[in-house]
Amino acid sequence: MLQSKLFSKSTREFPKDEESLNAKLLIRAGFIRKISAGVYAYLPLGLRVLQNINNIVREEMNALGAEELLMPALIPKAIWEKSARWDVDIAYKIKDEGSSEYGLGWTHEEVITEIATHNIFSYSDLPRAVYQIQTKFRKEPRAKSGILRGREFTMKDLYSFHVSEGDLDVYYKKVIESYKKIFNRLSLNAKVVEAGGGLFTKNITHEFQVISDSGEDVIYFCDKCNFAQNKEIAKVVAGDNCPSCGKDKIGKTQAIEVANVFRQGTKYSEAFGLNIKDEGGKSSPVWHGSYGIGISRIMGTLVEVYNDARGIIWPEAVAPFRVHLIALGLKNQDKCQEIYNALQEKGIEVLYDERSEVSVGEKFADADLIGIPLRAVVSDKTGDKIEIKHRNSTEVKLVTLSELIKSF
Repeated sequence: MLQSKLFSKSTREFPKDEESLNAKLLIRAGFIRKISAGVYAYLPLGLRVLQNINNIVREEMNALGAEELLMPALIPKAIWEKSARWDVDIAYKIKDEGSSEYGLGWTHEEVITEIATHNIFSYSDLPRAVYQIQTKFRKEPRAKSGILRGREFTMKDLYSFHVSEGDLDVYYKKVIESYKKIFNRLSLNAKVVEAGGGLFTKNITHEFQVISDSGEDVIYFCDKCNFAQNKEIAKVVAGDNCPSCGKDKIGKTQAIEVANVFRQGTKYSEAFGLNIKDEGGKSSPVWHGSYGIGISRIMGTLVEVYNDARGIIWPEAVAPFRVHLIALGLKNQDKCQEIYNALQEKGIEVLYDERSEVSVGEKFADADLIGIPLRAVVSDKTGDKIEIKHRNSTEVKLVTLSELIKSF
């Protein structure tokens, strides 16, 4: 991609109406554009990051044996009423010209259970798991955290159906392990934290929380074992001995919730009449679980975690491009074009700053702000080699084109 052709432009100043660091950096670097409070457009650079996150999540969901589908965002009132969730405060509601009422999808337990009643009839049809990556809508009163807390956002939601509580518990643990793999691939250290069920379930649930000063949640945790609880249900305070291992004192910190998992039991199956017959012909409700990952929230969390005074530092797995190629001086553009073509032929995604009207300082500042993992510079000083520097390092070295290609 030629940088002069990018749809978005970077800016020198931070947006004045944003409080969160993730929004300030993403807007300034040209990844997103604020449309209204809690509503953002994802520009080409930002969409590339979202797609890379989606690819990782999709691979791990497929590895679980889940099938991908896509459900509607426009959900009739009658479906919400079956589970008594039509009147929740966070739901956006609309009415058409014929007076039919709908709620915009803030979650999809109801819809997927309604669909399942047409596909699941017998114990032999179970277990089943399906997921989607889709836009959600929530009437968020505190939309001040950039893309960490939006009124419109992207989410991966997985739903599973089981013949028994025991089978649900087994799958629930498998999803937790799958989520651990996802966050490891995303370079996020996410703690598994016990939490309440909110509007989803009365059962104890688990959240994935990334420690960050910008986080709105407060968690208590032990560094010596896996014990962690959300403040809302915590039975410990900072300084207590760990109730799990007893080897350390409990710590307290702010954190960003990036995912959650719920054992819904038979709540929605009973509401929608989703029953199965066992081998003896006896009918019973299906056991159900739901599991969410905030895709756009992950993008914001990565920016909150990986940044410095100069801008964003994207982990390689999600970066919009792998190389930021910079030409300094008109006479070096032909050589840069050859490098650009060679990298592309090898399938290495490159953002090529070929702009001749921009100063050296501005090019380097843009590269640091955008945060692509590797900067490659061709100038009068580099001769027949290429100067490379990783975004998260101060070390600079000269390499040949073949050496650069072999490094990927």
